[in-house]
Amino acid sequence: MVLPVVRSPACVPYGAFSRPGYGGHQTETLRGCPPGGRGCNRGGPISAEPRINDRIRVPEVRLVGPSGEQVGIVPLAKALELAQEYDLDLVEVAANARPPVCKLMDYGKFKYESAMKAREARKNQAHTVIKEMKLRPKIDPHDYDTKKGHVVRFLKQGDKVKITIMFRGREQSRPELGYRLLQRLAEDVQDLGFVESNPKQDGRNMIMVLGPHKKKTEAMAEAREAAAARKAERQGLTDRGEAPAEQQADSESEAPAQ
Repeated sequence: MVLPVVRSPACVPYGAFSRPGYGGHQTETLRGCPPGGRGCNRGGPISAEPRINDRIRVPEVRLVGPSGEQVGIVPLAKALELAQEYDLDLVEVAANARPPVCKLMDYGKFKYESAMKAREARKNQAHTVIKEMKLRPKIDPHDYDTKKGHVVRFLKQGDKVKITIMFRGREQSRPELGYRLLQRLAEDVQDLGFVESNPKQDGRNMIMVLGPHKKKTEAMAEAREAAAARKAERQGLTDRGEAPAEQQADSESEAPAQ
């Protein structure tokens, strides 16, 4: 009786084992990890960071100086000696080249600057967001102004707005009411946005999409500039010993009436 060979899901067993064959039992030898993966050390995840200093395992490298000048192909020991002389790190910047390209740099400073650049790139990254606003065909004028204010705010932020007119009951036989309302809203906000998708009937609803004239990145930049200006104004008033307008209004409202 031949016992089954237990194989690790991630490893290949090693050693000799027999299995049934045409001529009796055949012996097969595979090299790898022990059955079950015991004692297997295949390493962890591959690091994305470059190799530096003593972690570089090649006989010679193409060396680039601290200012970007080409030093040439030098032995690894000579490159490490230059790194110690300049009090810098030897960083492998092109591992697939033959020989690998290494540069003398302050690796800690390089990692910090790279992290700051990535953070700034994420901060400036714009995500397209579609806001939604729902209205009724016979909406009250005050409610219409409130809804329109939200649409204006969304468009100023650089977001698209999906306008949905909801019909109920007998209102479904009067789609022209919703169409006129959508046209009115589009005309009221034409300075900030444009009709990206014309009104169309979708079951009991009528839908229109408005797109902003400004890009999301431009709107975010203007918002940051406005916030910085407000902060600078408050700081200037504080330095002069004056209270901001918001605090003055609060103090006046809390003052007792004479």
